[in-house]
Amino acid sequence: MANKSVFASLAGRLLPRATETNAAGAKAYAYGAEHKLTQLAMTGTFGGGFYQDAQAEVSAMVEAAMAVEPLFLAQAAVHVREKGHMKDTPALLLAVLSARDPALFAQVFGRVVTSGKVLRGFVQILRSGQTGRKSLGTRPKAMVQHWLNSATDAQLLAASVGNDPSLADVIRMVHPKPETAERAAFYAWLIGKPADTAALPALVQDLLAFRAGASDIVPDVPFQMLADLPLTPAQWAEVARKGSWQMLRQGLNMLHRKGAFGLPGVVDHVAGVLRDPARIRGAKALPYQLLATLKALSPEVDAKLRAALHDAMELSVANVPVLSGSLAVCPDVSGSMSSPVTGYRPGATTAVRCIDVAGLVAAAVLRKNPKARVLPFEVGVREARLEARDTILTNAAKLAALGGGGTNCAAPLAALNAAGLAPDLVIFVSDNQSWMDANRGGQATAMMSEWTRLKTRNRAAKLVCIDLQPYGTTQAAERRDVLNIGGFSDQVFEQIADFVAGRMGPDHWVGQIRAVDL
Repeated sequence: MANKSVFASLAGRLLPRATETNAAGAKAYAYGAEHKLTQLAMTGTFGGGFYQDAQAEVSAMVEAAMAVEPLFLAQAAVHVREKGHMKDTPALLLAVLSARDPALFAQVFGRVVTSGKVLRGFVQILRSGQTGRKSLGTRPKAMVQHWLNSATDAQLLAASVGNDPSLADVIRMVHPKPETAERAAFYAWLIGKPADTAALPALVQDLLAFRAGASDIVPDVPFQMLADLPLTPAQWAEVARKGSWQMLRQGLNMLHRKGAFGLPGVVDHVAGVLRDPARIRGAKALPYQLLATLKALSPEVDAKLRAALHDAMELSVANVPVLSGSLAVCPDVSGSMSSPVTGYRPGATTAVRCIDVAGLVAAAVLRKNPKARVLPFEVGVREARLEARDTILTNAAKLAALGGGGTNCAAPLAALNAAGLAPDLVIFVSDNQSWMDANRGGQATAMMSEWTRLKTRNRAAKLVCIDLQPYGTTQAAERRDVLNIGGFSDQVFEQIADFVAGRMGPDHWVGQIRAVDL
């Protein structure tokens, strides 16, 4: 019989060498330049995380954007905006592209800048000097002017909510040339100059008349423009009936305080909007946004609205695949996962932590795949008693309650190996900053060593690592049976399904981005 120890040693030498050091100081694998850029852009929020501050995050992303070809940079900006539903990071990629390839920049500008908020973010990034320039330049200025002149009155009014820079600041910077008297009056009003009221758009005239008390009809404008006005409960009820899906999700506590839900039929209307599948898809609702809303929701808000948010959560992850074969899902519940998923922001830090999102993904997968093993881990695997038929948020909360301890990404795979199990698919949700094996020998990470052991029992097994933070390294090297993807949008579920079904090529995630048609 062959000498097992000799062949075990040989297998160890064939493991991919971990040549990178992660943010926690342990062995890790570096992504290729294109993968690193996309991973950073799909997870970055410029808020700072557990292991790095906001400036380090911005610098890493600019460096990554300079390391790839302009065509891929343009494709990544579009992918991150359209599929990842990110706002700030695609604006940064667009800003870098404006200097590297002005023609490509102009070609994709309209697909990245789809709202006034993204426009203001793009201008802010350009003028910060972080991408190598402090002024807009000829081509960017022309594109901003075109966006302003092409936007609808409602889009401009919505864009006027927010500062640093404000829409008025942007208009003063680029001096758009209005094509009509109405738009000229609108620009003047937006920047605080005298304007002919009769020439203003009807929507603005309605707002001014309402503010002046000359009209009792609540204008259909962003609710932030009404928050400081003395509206009656009946008028707030009218705001609720006109509200968009995102406005209602964000404004539930405010509408409750203003008395809107005391009017007949308002609660039922809002609940119907919140659970409407078409409205959820149209709003590009992210599961973590619903989690944030539920965590912040006042206990005094009508229970029907809480139930509607639970229904919306179930619908927002409707594209979780039903997977054939055996499955294990491994949410990271270590101490570093307690950091806010969108980073630390003065005065605006989200209550949703990385651990909440990890639990959310695991619970969503369990809902569609009730026989899946759930292996929450930190130093070791923690026990979790979950019922697949419970709501996604109930199970997510149970997993998040396990938080604490060091990070050992090898632990779930080691537990599977110890039990002699080899699932067809293993899904990790983590920040990828494993450090418990920092002093172990060997050339590979402990996670990759355990994965190789598991593969000896199931050669067809596949591993998916969902990364939630922009640190730029992984514990599992890229290869045909390993998929590393970043972000926390519902897009990851479609990517998992494609990977398992063999619809993603050898370069996996990067291949999808290279296929973006510009």
